[in-house]
Amino acid sequence: MSAQSFPTQRHDDPEAALQRVAEIYEHGIAHIRDALRRFVAGEPLTGHVRACYPFVRVHTDTVARADSRLAYGFVAGPGTYETTLTRPELFGNYYRRQFELLLRNHGVPLEVGVSAQPIPLHFAFAEDDHLEGSLPPERRLRLRDLFDLPDLAAMDDGIANGTYEPGPGQPLPLALFTAPRVDYSLHRLRHYTGTAPEHFQNFVLFTNYQFYVDEFVRLGRELMQRPPADGPDDGYVAFVEPGNVVTRRQGCPEGEAPPRLPQMPAYHLVRPDRSGITMVNIGVGPSNAKTITDHIAVLRPHAWIMLGHCAGLRTTQQLGDYVLAHGYVREDHVLDEDLPLWVPIPPLAEVQVALERAVADVTRLEGYELKRIMRTGTVASVDNRNWELLPHPGPERRFSQSRAIALDMESATIAANGFRFRVPYGTLLCVSDKPLHGEIKLPGMANQFYRERVDQHLRIGMRAIEILRQQRLEQLHSRKLRSFAEVAFQ
Repeated sequence: MSAQSFPTQRHDDPEAALQRVAEIYEHGIAHIRDALRRFVAGEPLTGHVRACYPFVRVHTDTVARADSRLAYGFVAGPGTYETTLTRPELFGNYYRRQFELLLRNHGVPLEVGVSAQPIPLHFAFAEDDHLEGSLPPERRLRLRDLFDLPDLAAMDDGIANGTYEPGPGQPLPLALFTAPRVDYSLHRLRHYTGTAPEHFQNFVLFTNYQFYVDEFVRLGRELMQRPPADGPDDGYVAFVEPGNVVTRRQGCPEGEAPPRLPQMPAYHLVRPDRSGITMVNIGVGPSNAKTITDHIAVLRPHAWIMLGHCAGLRTTQQLGDYVLAHGYVREDHVLDEDLPLWVPIPPLAEVQVALERAVADVTRLEGYELKRIMRTGTVASVDNRNWELLPHPGPERRFSQSRAIALDMESATIAANGFRFRVPYGTLLCVSDKPLHGEIKLPGMANQFYRERVDQHLRIGMRAIEILRQQRLEQLHSRKLRSFAEVAFQ
């Protein structure tokens, strides 16, 4: 049983193209959900139930006459380019913008139709759909025969990694992620963060300590109690916590908190245009850092920034000093197969300037005085939390040769995945110990340090996002992150 057929249409208007995408997608989802509802009710289904994602395609015979300052919005050269699309109600503004740029830069119509890529049953579920308690085991096994299940072969990151090669006669990619890859990550985000993808904002702060989240929650709840126009934070309309608990301006929390926090809980200071701030506690380690950025990347955020603690590697550093990363030693290893170690991860000027200015604004130090509390340099990220116990001389020699000034376990992963997925990135760390110089964390000392520094560090990160928010997107999404033959979608 296939969904209704939709003939491919050509569109010169981005809004009409988006409406057609939504029509195809919504009809396909409704078809799958209706069949599933009848199956759960006990109705015997005859034949395989299938609906496919919509696609958008552009064909051009000429090289784009695009503004050379742009990093996206045009295809690499003559040919046919295509991508599948999903969740137009979530990505509508994003799709509309990409369609506008393609039409403007190429002057050819967009083709919208039904692809050959099936929508997996799992990705058609409504937000609160659950089957575990409503189907006996033998009926659950029948799902495999009647519906399309997720196909991991359709979800790899070959396009983003630059390794994808289309077969003879196949179109070139138009976006970094196919629709199944996007849907897979949207479901993973719910699982890992405890919040729906709809709440994620376009600026993301990552941290490796709960203290930062506690302070962010305090600020978010406090902000929601103020009148909308009270103070410089005006523009935030809601604060969302795990379990999709929503507190609106001068309102009460709506929703129920989960009995336990998810693995990497997310919190969102929401603006109507999604230009607010999402904070995620990624915990400790490069594996978590890769996992969460793999999935947030499909939302196409405007920037993500790491705020966390690090080991200071220089004798001249003091506990509480800040480190602004301008390079990374990648000993985290989780991205070695996706992004070779010989690939440099460059600093992005717009993010670097915003972070430095934010430190100056919050600490009220400038110029030479600012150097007393902040250093710019290389950060080493490792996958061994007990690197200090390795035989000497070991990692210390490599860190010294690399000119590293700080060490953590997540920053290089977050920056490298930002580079890989074309998401602007930055890192501002705070020195919490100096193990090479005998200054290790002790419980009492650490607690005092956290109380004194976390609030300031978080306010610096939020101030940096305010600065980035004021920039044009064309300026923020740097050409440094784009490859030779780049996809058109931002």
